Amino acid sequence: MDSFDHVSMTGPDAGDVTRGTGVSLWKQIAARLEWQIAAGQYPAGARLPVESELSLRFGVNRHTVRRALAVLAEKGLIEATAGRGTFVKEPPIRYPIGPRTRFSEIVSAGGREPFGRCLGSQVEPADAEVARELGLTEGTSVLCIESMHEADSVPISFGRAYFPLDRCRDLDLVYSATGSLTRALATLGIQDYRRRETRISARAANEREVDVLSLTPGRSVLVLERVDVELDGTPLQWGRSSFVADRVQLVIKP
Repeated sequence: MDSFDHVSMTGPDAGDVTRGTGVSLWKQIAARLEWQIAAGQYPAGARLPVESELSLRFGVNRHTVRRALAVLAEKGLIEATAGRGTFVKEPPIRYPIGPRTRFSEIVSAGGREPFGRCLGSQVEPADAEVARELGLTEGTSVLCIESMHEADSVPISFGRAYFPLDRCRDLDLVYSATGSLTRALATLGIQDYRRRETRISARAANEREVDVLSLTPGRSVLVLERVDVELDGTPLQWGRSSFVADRVQLVIKP
């Protein structure tokens, strides 16, 4: 049992803290907020009041509020996102990986709003790794697209993908306009494609991922390296994407 679980909760409107009880104020605040989350006053995805509002509500300084929020974050109940605020954590997205893996379809099926954002693109010569994965001659021009994906405006993944330039010229422009790689590929005449291989590893988020995915340093990411092919088996894209480890649950489908 946690050290503040015994704090009495009188109802959903309990907002005051009691001094002189021997129970630290930050523990009382954490217990009250946890109660309100469990009671549905702050449902999954809801934004909590900012620190200044909570300080005024409980009659304490921001340091006390910050310590209470840190406890709830450690318990996995809330998550602070840089520039957006502190939110009650959503359950992880169930993310099936199989022959047909589409971010937008997976997120929509879970009742959330998907969005893809092109962060940048460039044409470059394929190095040895890219050429091997795409079945190209080293030095062949490829289109590199850097993107991030969100669910209900929460960052889920960030990565880079490489496409044969001759097959996917201007893909980045269409992707930027549509926010969907599947729709962008369809405009180029590629109506469908399949996942040939997925390789999964894990590590701590690097500096770029911390920034793009709104993470605190030290958070873990799942790294998915993938090869997608057209229906005739021709390699279409190869890339790596970093998924926030506690925002997705990977499900391997046969």
